[in-house]
Amino acid sequence: MAKDFSAMEDSNRSSNPSIHDISEPSRRTFLRGSAAAAFLAPLSGLTALTALGGCATAGGSAAGSGPLLGFAGIPISNADTVTVPPGYVSQAIAAWGEPVGLSGELPAFKPDGSNSAAEQLAQFGMHHDGIHYFAIEGSKSGLLVMNHEYVDDGLLHRDGLAQWSAEKVRKAQAAHGVSVCEVTEKDGRWQVVLPSPWARRFTASTPMAVSGPAAGHALMKTAADPSGRRVLGTLNNCGSGITPWGTYLTCEENFIFYFNGPDTPSAHETRWGLRKGNPAGYRWHEHDARFDASKHPNEPHRFGWVVEIDPMNPSSTPIKRTAMGRAAHEGATVALTRDRRAVVYMGEDARFEYIYKFVSRDAVKPGGAAANSELLDHGTLYVARFDAEGRGRWLPLVHGQGPLSAANGFADQGEVVLKSRQASDLLGGTKMDRPEWIDVDKQGWVYCTLTNNSNRGGKDHPAVDAANPRANNSMGHIIRWKEDGDHDGLVFEWNHFVLAGDPFNERAEAKGNVKGDTFACPDGLWVDGRGVLWIQTDMSTSAMGKGELAVMGQNQMLAADPQTGEVRRFLTGPIGCEVTGATMTPDGRSMFVNIQHPGESPSERSDPAQPDRFSNWPDKRPGARPRSATVVIRRADGGLVGT
Repeated sequence: MAKDFSAMEDSNRSSNPSIHDISEPSRRTFLRGSAAAAFLAPLSGLTALTALGGCATAGGSAAGSGPLLGFAGIPISNADTVTVPPGYVSQAIAAWGEPVGLSGELPAFKPDGSNSAAEQLAQFGMHHDGIHYFAIEGSKSGLLVMNHEYVDDGLLHRDGLAQWSAEKVRKAQAAHGVSVCEVTEKDGRWQVVLPSPWARRFTASTPMAVSGPAAGHALMKTAADPSGRRVLGTLNNCGSGITPWGTYLTCEENFIFYFNGPDTPSAHETRWGLRKGNPAGYRWHEHDARFDASKHPNEPHRFGWVVEIDPMNPSSTPIKRTAMGRAAHEGATVALTRDRRAVVYMGEDARFEYIYKFVSRDAVKPGGAAANSELLDHGTLYVARFDAEGRGRWLPLVHGQGPLSAANGFADQGEVVLKSRQASDLLGGTKMDRPEWIDVDKQGWVYCTLTNNSNRGGKDHPAVDAANPRANNSMGHIIRWKEDGDHDGLVFEWNHFVLAGDPFNERAEAKGNVKGDTFACPDGLWVDGRGVLWIQTDMSTSAMGKGELAVMGQNQMLAADPQTGEVRRFLTGPIGCEVTGATMTPDGRSMFVNIQHPGESPSERSDPAQPDRFSNWPDKRPGARPRSATVVIRRADGGLVGT
């Protein structure tokens, strides 16, 4: 996540307890390593090592020998560039505004921001986020699928926000969503293939299908779509995930801030942060009436879902999978049970919101995406409750069970998933400090970053608890858990992997226990095939340069050894950026990382008359508009990244 919209979401929340008692557990095991690879190999056209996120990720066959972290940590940097350790090289590709590779549509980026909305539809969007490499020819060529979270209208348009128009709304909508591009490596350099039969753009106006319990629900129907089964667009696409059957999961995060609310919001609308006006500054409703919830109250219900995309089928339609719940989704990480059912872990990046998991009813079948086209439509959604003394329980969000009844505002399962926040309130899920990316290590521990929560323990806000132990939590932490028995287990053990912050600071809210290079505000998280835990930070630009947070450095990426807890700083990004999203080629020798919003100002809107005031990365010339881009990182000697 880039902008900290969570402060806008101080809606009416229940003060359910976060510490409860649970029953005795049993032990667990986990499918991974060679067993997982053997099962995954026939599932799709992907190699087994690129098919399953943190369970058998890129580079998994090249474990190597020696220490897990084999590079020298780098210092904090304020340079307007990407800095990597000695012996590594970096290269920027796929920057905002460059053509994505659509056949017959290769519009060049215009440095003055004068590209039209139609041209933007064929170009990479703004503010790159989640990303994954899908192999075509092993580690030599493949597809990069990446999210575009939000836009900076001051840079997107030639004259910024002046003379607001329908054309500017269309261009902003076109700069959101997801890009699919083909990339190939030659002589140590990567490039986007132009044109490519695989290239696609999904935007805030692309038709998408709806499946699962909310499909066709009365709360999903609009005048433009009386069926409630066909939505235009996806937006605020933040974290991502991949499935064992070779598809990409893109997650709709802060969707509510695109809508203008009614004069008097209902309790339901208030719980989701809908309000009159637009605190995030979007003005789409002025020229696109569907974003005016006072006129179209059901339109916001059509966002906040996990969307499944099949990048290997250029004619496929994205599907919003409602069985996994509606939330400000940060990401969706898939693991497998021993009987081959999919378990999807999800965080909701907002203050005092929840961690979820979805367990599929059916097992993953051989045959790729076609054979598993309905797998994520049937299963059980759970919310996490972290109890005292390192124990916890998953609570099912199932209509008719416990308080989830018509008497409490849940007429059916469709309404339960649409109102997942209210359902979690009633069940007593633990209100967390902005849960974001999640991944699974080689020992089966599931990790979740909790970026920060300065409201924790404040007036009229939940107090500290076992899982969220610091009041005024400005530094954030990483929590981890392991279910008893298998990933579908209902009880789990948990602990804190790390409390971010300075180990030498005596102030409780700032004192951390980092072993190695210090950092604050963990956000992105990814486990590579060797087992390295990559951590990306999202330090709000309003906090950068201030006091204790300044010594944590600007947004950066670090590597951690899950066994020893050692942390080393691997990358620092350009001024004002966020480092987000990470993936590798199957051989572990090329890493792709996204650089989002370089030059974002802590207090000022971008000025189209002075676009390079804070940054001109990656073009690095006077007057250049800073642009989000993908960075490819390699060892100069061709070795494994991280060793």
